[in-house]
Amino acid sequence: MEEEKENVMSGRLNTKKLFTFLGIIAVTAIVWNLPIDTFGIDGLTVIQQRIIAIFVFATLSWITEAVPSWATSLAIITVMCLTVSNNSLAMFKGEENEVFGTLLKSKEIMATFANPVIILFLGGFILAIAATKSGLDVLLARNLIKPFGHKSENVLLGFLLITGVFSMFVSNTATAAMMLTFLTPVFAALPPNGKGRIALTMSIPVAANLGGMATPIGTPPNAIALQALNDPEGLNMGISFGNWMTFMFPLVIILLFISWRIILKFFPFTQKTIELEIKGRIHKGWRMWVVSGTFILTILLWLIPGKITGMDSNTVAMVPMGIFAITGVITGKDLQEINWSVIWMVAGGFALGLGMNGSGLADRAIESIPFKEFSPVIILILSGLICYFLSNFISNTATAALLVPILSVVCAGMGDTLNSIGGTSTILIGIAIAASSAMCLPISTPPNAIAYSTGLVKQNDMLKVGLTVGIISMILGYALLFFIGETHLL
Repeated sequence: MEEEKENVMSGRLNTKKLFTFLGIIAVTAIVWNLPIDTFGIDGLTVIQQRIIAIFVFATLSWITEAVPSWATSLAIITVMCLTVSNNSLAMFKGEENEVFGTLLKSKEIMATFANPVIILFLGGFILAIAATKSGLDVLLARNLIKPFGHKSENVLLGFLLITGVFSMFVSNTATAAMMLTFLTPVFAALPPNGKGRIALTMSIPVAANLGGMATPIGTPPNAIALQALNDPEGLNMGISFGNWMTFMFPLVIILLFISWRIILKFFPFTQKTIELEIKGRIHKGWRMWVVSGTFILTILLWLIPGKITGMDSNTVAMVPMGIFAITGVITGKDLQEINWSVIWMVAGGFALGLGMNGSGLADRAIESIPFKEFSPVIILILSGLICYFLSNFISNTATAALLVPILSVVCAGMGDTLNSIGGTSTILIGIAIAASSAMCLPISTPPNAIAYSTGLVKQNDMLKVGLTVGIISMILGYALLFFIGETHLL
C-alpha cells in the first residue's frame, strides 16, 4: 500500500492538463474581475459576480476534464466557502449592501454534502453492496433468467430486462460489470466468429443506461433533476420515488423491448440456442434473509406514497443503512466500496444551485433577461440536444450538474408559458432522460467503457446501436413528459 501511494505521488505531470487548468484559472480570474456592468444584468452584486465566475470555472473544468470531475465539485464547494460565505477569508468579505450583496451561510454550502438526495443515493449504494456481498444478485440473476429458456433471442431479451431492472436500484457501472461476468460462460457456448457475442455484450451497457432512468437512484442526473424539482425554496413540486417510477418504469420496459429488436437487427444470432450457467457464490444463513427482507421492505416503502407511510424517499433510504449496520451485514470496510466520487460530483451540482439561488443571482437573472419571450419549444429542443451532445463526451452527471441550475432559472423566468409543453418538469426531467440516452461512444458512460474493454465490441458497433436507441429514447421520453404535463399527472 505504501509503495502504491509513493508511486502515485511521484507520478509524471500531465503537461497538457496542467496548461489547460491554468487557462481555466485565467478565464475564471478575468470573469471574476470584470466591471459589473459588463454582464448586462441590472443590480448585479459582487457576490453574484463571483458565483458567475465559479460557474464558469465549473463549466470549463467539467468539459475539458483538466482535473477529475469529482475534484472540480470539491473545488466548487471549497471556493464558495472561502470567497462567498459568512466564514470566507477576510479579504473577500465586505459590508453587505446593494452593491456587495449578501454572503451565503457556510453551513448551507457544506450541507450540500449531506443533502437529503445524497442520503437517497447512499441508501442505493448500501443496498447494492449488501446484495453483492450476500450473493443476492447472483440468486436473482440465476432465477430471473430461467423463464427465458434457451432460445438465443429470448436469452438476449432476458439479459436486457434483468440488467435494466438491476440498474434501477444498483449503480449502472456495478450492474454492467456484474452482468458481463455472468456472460462469460455463455460466450463459451457461442461461435467465436458470430455476431451473437456482440449482441449480448451490447445488451449490457444499453440496458444499464436505460434502466437507470426508472428510479431517482438509478443514475445521478435523476437525483440532480429531482432535487431541483423538489427544492422547498424553488419549484417545490413534491415528486416522490413512487411518482417518478410510476411513469418512468413503463417507459424503460418499452425501451428495453425496442432495444432488443434493434440489437437483433444489427447483430443477429447464427446459433439458435444457448446453454446457460450463471456461476457465483450465494451465502446461506440468517444474514441472507436480512438482506432479502430489507431489500423488499425498502423498495416497498419507496413505492408506497409518503402520505401513507409518513416518510419521504430520502428518509426511507436510512432504513437499509441502519438495519445492515446493526446486523453486521455492512462493515466499516464495506463503506470503502461506495462510489464517493459520484457523491461529491452530485454535491458540487447542488452547491452551484445553492449559489445561484442563495445569492439572489437566479432572481436577478429572471428580472433582467426576458425569458417569457423565448419559445418553450426552442428551450426544450436546445436543452435536450445540448445535454445529449455533452453527455456523449463528458460525464452525464457533470452535464446535468451544469444544465439543471441554469434551466431552473430559465423555467422560473418563463412562468406559465411552459404549460404549452407540459411545464417545468418536462424540461428538467428531460435533462435526466437526455443524459441517460447518450451512449454513442465508449467514453459516454462507464457501462459503455466496461463493455468496450472486453474487446468484443468495436466503436462503430457501439455508435450504431447507441445512436439509434438514444434517439428513440429521447423521442419517447419527451413525448411521455409532454403527456404527463398536459394531463397534470405530476
